[in-house]
Amino acid sequence: MELYLLKSAGLLALLYGFYKLVLENESMHVFKRFYLLGSLPAAFLIPLITFTSYVEVPVSSSQIFVSNSLTMPMPATEVSVNLWPYIIWSLYGLGVVFFSIKFGKNLNQLISKIKNNPKLTRNSIHHVLLKTTVIPHTFLNYVFINKQKFEAKEIPDEVIAHEHVHANQKHSIDILLVELLQIVFWFNPLLYFLKRSIKLNHEFLADRAVLNRGTDTAAYQNILLAFSSHATTPSLANSINYSFIKKRFTVMKKQTSTQAIWLRSLLLLPLLALILYGFSTKEVIQKEVVTKPVQTELQQEKATKTEVEEYNKLAKKYNSMPRDNMRILSAEVEKMKFIYNKMTAGQKESAEPFPNLPAPPPTPPTPPTPPTPNFEKDTRMPPLPAPAPPAPLSDPIEYIKALHKSGAVFYIGPHQYSYEKALEMAKKTNDVTIDISQYPKVNLLGC
Repeated sequence: MELYLLKSAGLLALLYGFYKLVLENESMHVFKRFYLLGSLPAAFLIPLITFTSYVEVPVSSSQIFVSNSLTMPMPATEVSVNLWPYIIWSLYGLGVVFFSIKFGKNLNQLISKIKNNPKLTRNSIHHVLLKTTVIPHTFLNYVFINKQKFEAKEIPDEVIAHEHVHANQKHSIDILLVELLQIVFWFNPLLYFLKRSIKLNHEFLADRAVLNRGTDTAAYQNILLAFSSHATTPSLANSINYSFIKKRFTVMKKQTSTQAIWLRSLLLLPLLALILYGFSTKEVIQKEVVTKPVQTELQQEKATKTEVEEYNKLAKKYNSMPRDNMRILSAEVEKMKFIYNKMTAGQKESAEPFPNLPAPPPTPPTPPTPPTPNFEKDTRMPPLPAPAPPAPLSDPIEYIKALHKSGAVFYIGPHQYSYEKALEMAKKTNDVTIDISQYPKVNLLGC
C-alpha cells in the first residue's frame, strides 16, 4: 500500500510538472482541460498495471526431494502486536470524516442559496438573485449574482456571458470530481495545486469564449479588474478571482500556433512511455521445468545377441526353481545382473523377467560372525535367524542409507536392485514407502 501511494504521488507530480512547464501558458485550453482531468485517473491507475514475464528455470530431476510424511511439532512463539497500522488508519479515517463534513457543508450552502432566493431563468441557466454583495460565481447551471446590481443592470453583459460559459461547459463537474478525490486522498497536497490549475484553466476557457464574441480585450480586462475581488467564494463554484487576474491577462494576449500545439501534444508520447515503464509493476514468474537425461536406445549400451541368449537361459533356470528351495550360484547371478543392465528397454521387454532371488543374509556388524553362505558351491542354504533392522528415520533417503549399512537388500516390485540404483530411484519419487517386514529384504514402494 505504501509503495502504491508513493508511486501515484510521484506520477501525479510528474504529470503536473509537465503541465506547469509546457502547457499552462499556451492558449490550447480545451486540450489542457482534458489533460488535467486525465492526469487524475492516470496517477491512480497506472501504478496498478502489472507487466508479467515468465522465465523458465531448469530443475534437474535429482533436485526433487522425497516428501517426508513425518511432521515435527513446532514450538509456540509469542506474537507481538504492532499498533502503528491501527494508529495510521485511525488518523486517515479522521481525515476522511473531516473533509467529508467540509464538502457536505459547502454543498449544503449552495443548495440553501438556491432554495431560499429568487431565481430568474435565461436559456436554461438559472440566475440566483442574492441580497448580499457577492462576486458573480457559478455552480452547475446556477449563476449567483447580487439582486440589486442585476436589476439595476450594473453588471456588464461580459461578466454574465463569462459565467454562462462556466455553466454551459459544465466546469463545476471538474471541481466536484477533484473535491471527491480530496476526501479519499486528503493527505496528498498535489490535489490542491491541481484543483487550482483546473479552476484557472476554466477562467481561460471562459475568457476565450467572451473574447471570441468580439469583445475588446482591453475593455474586457478593465471589467475584470472592476469585478474581481479578494473576497472568498464557495470552493465548489467558479468565480472571478483577483489572484488569477495577472495570469489571465498574460494568456489572453497569447496565441499558440497549430504547429506548437502539435509539438507539445507529441511530447506526451515519450512522457507516457516513461510513466508506463517507471510507475507500473514488473512481475517475473519462474516456471520450473524438470529436465531428465534422455537416453535413446541408440545412445545406450546394447547387449549383444549372445549375451541376451545367455541371460534368458540363466533367468529361465532361476525362474523355474521353487522359491523355498533355490540353489544360487553367485557367479551366474552377477552375470545376469551385468547383462540385464546393458540391455535396452526393448530388449528387457522381450527377454525373460529378472528372477526374484532371495536376499543373502547380511553380515552382522559385531562378532561372532555367522558363516557366510558359499554361493559358489551348489548346495542348499541353511536358514539363518533374521537380524533386526535399524530404527526408522524421519528422512526416507537417510533411512535407506542406514539400511544399506546394516546389510539390507533392496527390491522394487519383484526385481532386486543395487543400493546405488535403489537410492537413485527413491530420490526421484515424491512419496516412497519403505517396507521392512521381510528384513533384510527391503521393499521400496512407490518408486
